[in-house]
Amino acid sequence: MKLLNRNDPFFRKMWVRVVTVALPLGWGAVELATGNPGWALMFGAAGAWALYELFLRAAD
Repeated sequence: MKLLNRNDPFFRKMWVRVVTVALPLGWGAVELATGNPGWALMFGAAGAWALYELFLRAAD
């Protein structure tokens, strides 16, 4: 079982995929702006991973 499975019915709608990517990236930007680079790195990595899994990775 994959955590972010693009074939799951939950991720069928495009707006759900976009929000799944945008929220952690946005929160990473907030953390960076408030001077917390460790949290910014973790949220940025989570957003980048979601972007890769939901948009960039070749279809299964």
